[in-house]
Amino acid sequence: MTALPRRKLGRRAGRRRRPVAAPRRPLTVDAGEVANFAAMARAWWDPGGEFRPLHQLNPVRLTFLRDQLARHFGRDPTSTRPFKGLSLLDIGCGGGIVAEPMARLGFTVTGIDADATAIRIARAHAADAGLTIDYRQAAAEDLIRRRQRFDAVLALEVIEHSTDPAVFVATAAALVAPGGGFALSTLNRTLRSFLFAIVGAEYVLRWVPRGTHRWSKFVRPSEVAEMLRKNRLDVATITALNYRPDGSGWLLGGRPDVNYLLFASKLAGK
Repeated sequence: MTALPRRKLGRRAGRRRRPVAAPRRPLTVDAGEVANFAAMARAWWDPGGEFRPLHQLNPVRLTFLRDQLARHFGRDPTSTRPFKGLSLLDIGCGGGIVAEPMARLGFTVTGIDADATAIRIARAHAADAGLTIDYRQAAAEDLIRRRQRFDAVLALEVIEHSTDPAVFVATAAALVAPGGGFALSTLNRTLRSFLFAIVGAEYVLRWVPRGTHRWSKFVRPSEVAEMLRKNRLDVATITALNYRPDGSGWLLGGRPDVNYLLFASKLAGK
């Protein structure tokens, strides 16, 4: 068999292309979930709009966060700005309904969200309120690539909308500085949470649009605790968040069958 003549290659043609580096971490952002929230983004600061349940939850969530963070950092929660000098990251900040109170408590706040509309709204609202908050359209893994860490990291009602809860927790945990604190709130995966958070809240009471939640993506407290342990965070407390039987609002305590809040810490040097 006659060999085919070799094609002469110039320097440019013969140079091998370098393979494109794969992302260091899988993306935690679910594009479909982002689209769902983007459709409602303009209502972030309307207490009677689509985000009404979060506005109703907020006072109780903020009390939990203030008390747990004050205990962890040895600060006086009754002082005007107890967390001055500390940094805080709010993952999935939305329109800023948690980031703004945290800034008022003295934290240097960074808020990230994959929804560009929510970030624009958050920036405008903070400016009107005279608050300086670093809002960014970004995912948590973007901050890891920049080697950023924070004294406190919040992930409130976010994990159940992520692509992979274990990856999300690992990513969030990596953003907590040694000696820092981490707070998470989400929905338990129980029969009661299906009946209350999906059937009740989405179909009967219509508190939130249908399809906002998927029960299969809810995460049990024990599962989150194990994920955190694998990422060198120790759970300090898990608290239930329950709706009052008389319909007057939310309270801390009781069985964490539906909503729950969790606070964990990373030991210094980790």
